[in-house]
Amino acid sequence: MGYQRKTHWDTVYATKSANEVSWTQKTQEVSMSLIISFHLPKNAKIIDIGGGDSTLVDELLHLGFTEVTVLDISKNAISKVKDRLGDNANKVTWIVSDINDFQPKESYDLWYDRAAFHFLISEEEKQLYLSKVSKYTRNLILGTFSDKGPFKCSGLQVQGYSQDAMNRFFDESFHNIKNITQVHVTPFGSKQDFVFGVYNNKEPLLVNCK
Repeated sequence: MGYQRKTHWDTVYATKSANEVSWTQKTQEVSMSLIISFHLPKNAKIIDIGGGDSTLVDELLHLGFTEVTVLDISKNAISKVKDRLGDNANKVTWIVSDINDFQPKESYDLWYDRAAFHFLISEEEKQLYLSKVSKYTRNLILGTFSDKGPFKCSGLQVQGYSQDAMNRFFDESFHNIKNITQVHVTPFGSKQDFVFGVYNNKEPLLVNCK
């Protein structure tokens, strides 16, 4: 299954431009406002899960953050971002990995995930994800499709969430700070309902941030 996912996403990023995929955003305004609300120091460790070829990393570097990590299953997606950033790519830690296989070697001050978690369909995958964020991050920003759909993305099944369902899932390990909704307009003019949850960890991390 992991190999099939990797092949799927490598093909997507090798054959489609940013204007040909639904998740492309014209602006990172919503995401950046949530990140800025934590008032993190510039040396805070931030990881973008499933970053794809998003410009979030550009925005973080522009603001002066110095410890940014981008994880994506597709080497082609990461190659696109590196090419776009040029020399600034050397300021970022890049990880090519399926989130299910990711074994963090350090903890993070902020774990950011827009539209990766909702691809985890099985309870086993979701619980594995929960165990990782519970152990390896102080703060969490999670964005998924809402329970109103869509129910597929890039031909793959996804699971949407209501605010309550999202909060219940993370409640064992995280305090909910707030939720917001966003209507994302795709490059081809269709609309997608997103829900975001903003959380901080209830317990001291088992792995200390450096």
